[in-house]
Amino acid sequence: MALQESGEMYLETIYVLSKTHTNVRSVDIGEELGYSRPSVSRAMHLLKDEGLVKIDEYGFVKLTEAGTILAKRIYERHTVLTKLFVDLGVDEKIATEDACRIEHYISDESFEAIKIHMAKHCDTN
Repeated sequence: MALQESGEMYLETIYVLSKTHTNVRSVDIGEELGYSRPSVSRAMHLLKDEGLVKIDEYGFVKLTEAGTILAKRIYERHTVLTKLFVDLGVDEKIATEDACRIEHYISDESFEAIKIHMAKHCDTN
């Protein structure tokens, strides 16, 4: 399933927030991304229709199994690319911003090659 960049950003944000919040609400997602309530509400319904999130009777948003798989994939890309750029000497803020843009467009083949290269040549700390 091919999501647009914004859908991937929502999934990644829900995943990251769920690591520190017992319950994730749409308002938390909107605050994190800087999006309006109507935008977040529409996105949550689209992601729900795609079977990537569940919204309970209290309005708490949870990733489904499929949503979790995609979110972890996106988050891994973000963290690996950020580390690569920082290791190359890029300022951390810029590295994070660039990784955030690239993570949505890099091919699986290129990303796997980067991970293999980093495992062989980069400090894993």
